[in-house]
Amino acid sequence: MHTPSNRTRLLALVFGICAAATLPLWAGDQYQLHLAALIAVYWILISGLNIVVGFTGQLSIGHVGLLSIGAYGFCILAGKMEMNPYLALVISGGLGGVCGLALGLPSLRLPGFYFAMATMAFALIVNEIILAQVDLTGGGIGLVGPLFTEPFASPSGFYYLAAMIAGFATWMTWNIARSMWGKGLIAIRDNPVTAQAVGVPVFRAKLVAFVFSGVLAGVSGGLFASLQSYITPDTFVFDLSMFFFVCIIIGGRGSIIGPFLGTVVLTALPEMVASLAKLGNFFYGLLLLVVVLVIPEGIGRMIQLIYERIRPREIVSLPIQPEPERLLKALSEDRQDRAAIEVKHISKNFGGVAAVDDVTLTLTPGEVHGLIGPNGSGKTTMLNLLSGYYEPSSGDMLYSGEDFGKTTVQQRARMGIARTFQKPRLLPELSVLENAMIGAWSESTSGFLASALALPHVRADDRVLRARAAELLHGVGLGDVMHRRANLLDHAQQRFLEIARGLALRPRFILLDEPAGGLTTVEIEHLGSVIRAISNSGIGVLLVEHHTDFVFRVCDKVTALNVGRMIKHGTSEQVRHDPEVIRVYLGA
Repeated sequence: MHTPSNRTRLLALVFGICAAATLPLWAGDQYQLHLAALIAVYWILISGLNIVVGFTGQLSIGHVGLLSIGAYGFCILAGKMEMNPYLALVISGGLGGVCGLALGLPSLRLPGFYFAMATMAFALIVNEIILAQVDLTGGGIGLVGPLFTEPFASPSGFYYLAAMIAGFATWMTWNIARSMWGKGLIAIRDNPVTAQAVGVPVFRAKLVAFVFSGVLAGVSGGLFASLQSYITPDTFVFDLSMFFFVCIIIGGRGSIIGPFLGTVVLTALPEMVASLAKLGNFFYGLLLLVVVLVIPEGIGRMIQLIYERIRPREIVSLPIQPEPERLLKALSEDRQDRAAIEVKHISKNFGGVAAVDDVTLTLTPGEVHGLIGPNGSGKTTMLNLLSGYYEPSSGDMLYSGEDFGKTTVQQRARMGIARTFQKPRLLPELSVLENAMIGAWSESTSGFLASALALPHVRADDRVLRARAAELLHGVGLGDVMHRRANLLDHAQQRFLEIARGLALRPRFILLDEPAGGLTTVEIEHLGSVIRAISNSGIGVLLVEHHTDFVFRVCDKVTALNVGRMIKHGTSEQVRHDPEVIRVYLGA
């Protein structure tokens, strides 16, 4: 990242801390202080929900259920059981996390709309349980919200407590957003296929993020109960859950500052128009309409566009200039495991159609193996079998003598099998460097909590992976554009970026799906030099390509397929002059 950007963020952070610290001194009355504390309490929940909705892309609209669990847990523990309120607040956060785990385990495997319905049902169930458990929760009568002890017993003291916890939650979510976990969550949101290909454990990552949001919702609920002084089931209406969700939507996904500003505006707006109570909903709806129509990507994106206009960067289309020697140096390492991948009599059937039928081939480290054939011959199906997106119907797939035919895509990535796609699958909102870094997900040793707390080993790990990704980008010829957003790259640059991302995985084998598609003659020459540098480093390459002249020029061995069956295997010269290959594919 650029230093000016970091300096700007640091200044914004210092300004925010100073403003929060002095608010009780200049607030006009106690109600304004109460409103500021309410914004802080809401933001604690919304900051966690933002990781789920804004970064992971899961549509949770039932977080009011987790809020009520934290609130009632706090009232029962600190009120009825007379527990220390600070300990009760911590336990309330734990209750939110446990309930988030219980909700997420069965429901996070559901598609987006159905997951949203599951969270809504959860909120309704929690509300009914609260009404039914009269002895514990007070039923419809409710419970008193206990106060905190000194120095946080006064309104200003409570505000400081809420603001400090909100600041801590913001800092954690900021750390997550900048970490490998944040990049992995964005990959899950924008392109789950890419997330799987680089080794991101999709379900586990979504579950961890959801549990984290549950903990923050539980803490927010405890503070909310104390701020409100008295809670009933009617306090936790479904409209409140929609309010949390809308704050993120108008703030903008993948942003921290945007949803925070959304929280401030939507919390304060009803009070700003309190004198026009009948028009309150009108102003609320008008704001939503303006945001959706004018800045559909949210307030956060609008701020980014303003910043880019103030500090414009010249966008220059730079030619790709690979540095094969630099790439070879970046890839060179002690690869003691020199085992080959053996595919024996593999078949894949879709109903009654055999997409791959009894194919046998061997991928050797340091060798470029071409896979050619007409459309529909089974080339991409073979890549999907090797990378784990399909399971074989029959046959054996061996690595180091072990069958890996039923392992997951993520397990293949950890084994060292990387791949690119026929149509580049990039993360458009991330920079070129960050797109390359996500390929090293399996290399990262940082856990979610360690990333949230920005522990020293997490920062060290990030520096190593960032430096490695930068070297790979220089090697493939993208060093001059590494800080540009990926959606600003041309087609050729996207192709080379996908290769760099695959190499960041430290693969033993890389599978390239038509990398020369759409490239110019010069760019294809550059691609050939990159592939040769990859193979010279000891990495095995499987190249699926329709540019047969290019295949025969760069490949050591070639396998030709037709309607799923292998018709010829051998050296480039042997396959090029085979009569059957000429008849079905190359032509006269």
